[in-house]
Amino acid sequence: MLACWTDYLSLCRVTAAIGYLFLLLFSFFITVYTACFNGNCQLLDSCSQATDCGPGLYCGNCPSLGKSQPFCTRGQAIMPTSIVGGLPFNKYSWLMTHNSFSIVDAPSLQGVQRLTFYNQEDTVTNQLMNGVRGLMLDMYDFNDDIWLCHSFRGQCFNFTAFQPAINTLREVETFLSQNPSEIVTIVIEDYVHTPKGLSSLFVNAGLDKYWFPVSKMPKKGEDWPTVNEMVQANHRLLVFTSVASKEAEEGIAYQWKYILENEAGDPGVKPGSCPNRKESRPLNSKSASLFLMNYFPSYPVETEACKEHSARLADMIGTCFKAAGSMMPNFLAVNFYMRSDGGGVFYDLDSMNGQRLCGCNTIAACQAGAPFGSCKNITMPSSSPMTNTAGSFSGSVQFSKSASTIYYPNQFAIGFFSIPWMLFLL
Repeated sequence: MLACWTDYLSLCRVTAAIGYLFLLLFSFFITVYTACFNGNCQLLDSCSQATDCGPGLYCGNCPSLGKSQPFCTRGQAIMPTSIVGGLPFNKYSWLMTHNSFSIVDAPSLQGVQRLTFYNQEDTVTNQLMNGVRGLMLDMYDFNDDIWLCHSFRGQCFNFTAFQPAINTLREVETFLSQNPSEIVTIVIEDYVHTPKGLSSLFVNAGLDKYWFPVSKMPKKGEDWPTVNEMVQANHRLLVFTSVASKEAEEGIAYQWKYILENEAGDPGVKPGSCPNRKESRPLNSKSASLFLMNYFPSYPVETEACKEHSARLADMIGTCFKAAGSMMPNFLAVNFYMRSDGGGVFYDLDSMNGQRLCGCNTIAACQAGAPFGSCKNITMPSSSPMTNTAGSFSGSVQFSKSASTIYYPNQFAIGFFSIPWMLFLL
């Protein structure tokens, strides 16, 4: 009798286990069936691959804020001129990438392992397609040519070199030729000593036909021409150099004659402080009408960028706005621009343009032709950033590496450049 009872209990346990397994499988299939996929996922929805998320979104994560599971995050900018157009160029805010060329996984063209820092994750073409309108490029004399290089003390090495600068400039030329209403700004950290080297480089890249002439740049803080006037004149490329003499020698604008700039690196991300860069005039100066806000740490780490682009970025924009005498930044320069915990730099850029162009908390709430302060009633955050006809800028927003990848080359570079013997190379 006892043996029968034991057999009965065993049968019950087996039956219960099978039933529990069935419920788990049923729950799993229901979850999979009801989950979004194939481009239907909206902002902050869970995702498993890039194609799950809707237009202007990508599938990423933010482990540094405890968000390890992938979710849909903003990956494209709203073009402010598509909503409020026709204003002077300096009335808008634009996204700029710091060291735009310093791209993770970019192949070495020198046949040696590259030992330097990385700041971006996709090509310059892709950056432009996603709404970036400002590029920071470091140019050096190297191998009897001009190269993009992330180096130190004004010298490019084979282990810090990326590629000939003309390759990237041809990407810009292609973008401008295919998008005749867009304006791009290039800021050059200039270590080129070849006579007429930079001006010849831009001519050879076919960019001279888009050149905004120095003679037409405002010299005393006046407004710039309107974006419509710049497009009509085909003056759609603004180029600035860090070398003052090249304005007279090569017709390339000296950066700090026209642009106010806060300190780069760690001083530029310190909460509550927004000091001007030593080469720049004071941020509250009225003698220049463009303001470049640097927001990136001295040592870039991909996994930390999403945290950097969270609430602390909005706070720093407010701090710099006050430091500049209530002047909103025209360029917001960042590392790893697509990394965030949701809206990221795109959300803050929308807020900057909304406040300055129409008095609304986001550019998406602005109404063309409506009085200042007349805003559409929209839900924040928006389910999709693409609320206008800027859909042609549809570069892929999938990272070059999986969101779960744990190899971060910058961490190796930080360790390498902290080795005392590296001081002999400085």
